[in-house]
Amino acid sequence: MTDNTTSVGSAGRSEAGVSTLKGRTGAGAPAQTRGRTTIEDGVVAKIAGMAAREVPGIHHLGGGMARALGAMRERVPGGGGGGGVTRGVKVEVGERQAAVDLNLVVEYGVPIVDVTGDVRSNVIGAVERMTGLEVVEVNITVDDVHLPDEEDEGEDSGAGEGRVR
Repeated sequence: MTDNTTSVGSAGRSEAGVSTLKGRTGAGAPAQTRGRTTIEDGVVAKIAGMAAREVPGIHHLGGGMARALGAMRERVPGGGGGGGVTRGVKVEVGERQAAVDLNLVVEYGVPIVDVTGDVRSNVIGAVERMTGLEVVEVNITVDDVHLPDEEDEGEDSGAGEGRVR
């Protein structure tokens, strides 16, 4: 009696499930190919931003205005300081390919051609390894050179004039 009840219950569920799934194309396909994976632009931008920052000789990402606005945004409560990783990074993501645009500030004294080549290689490697997307191009604009005695925007510059002590 237990066999009959079990077989009827499981057969009823299996038949219903099998009959609706038999017509689907992915039923016999490997699990990795069943369904779609969509990778948003912001994910690729974060990966590219982190990969670019790993390269020695990079001082900041983002042009002067982007850095200034970002520094102001971080000081405002609730302003969302999380944009720092993607500051200076723009991406376009398709189904299988991605393109990356970077704005960089390099350290004074580093060979810019070598640093940008290293950034390009590191970004391509990280994005392709982590997302499986083919990176078709990494366009780099060097916006500035950071001098050793320059103070960064966003650092405390409280010693300036007009400050109450």
